[in-house]
Amino acid sequence: MTDKDTPTAGSRLSIHLSHHRGVRVVTACGEIDFDGAPQLLDALTAHDAAAHATVLDLSDVTFMDSSGVNALIAAHHAAQHHGGQLRLAAPGPHVSEIFGIVGLAEVIPCHSTLRDALDV
Repeated sequence: MTDKDTPTAGSRLSIHLSHHRGVRVVTACGEIDFDGAPQLLDALTAHDAAAHATVLDLSDVTFMDSSGVNALIAAHHAAQHHGGQLRLAAPGPHVSEIFGIVGLAEVIPCHSTLRDALDV
């Protein structure tokens, strides 16, 4: 298992990268907004030959705006283009509400827990 922490300069977002049984896990902590969305997109779309899927753990995300939603859609399309998959895990109430408003969970698989997202 490989771990890597990536602080986002000028943002209230931190990103932690790890691997679990061939799945790359990106854990976001804090706010996914205009400042942090590009860093998240970079983390989600970074090439990783060892991983067949990427799971984004949202359990510690306290805020997400349209910039974050756009980053997730772009990452989803990039994953599909390269034959991979993006899965979302453990969104809190605020993030779940946003996903419901924009219909994101109908486009990108969203699981209530990280374990559920990893077990797919």
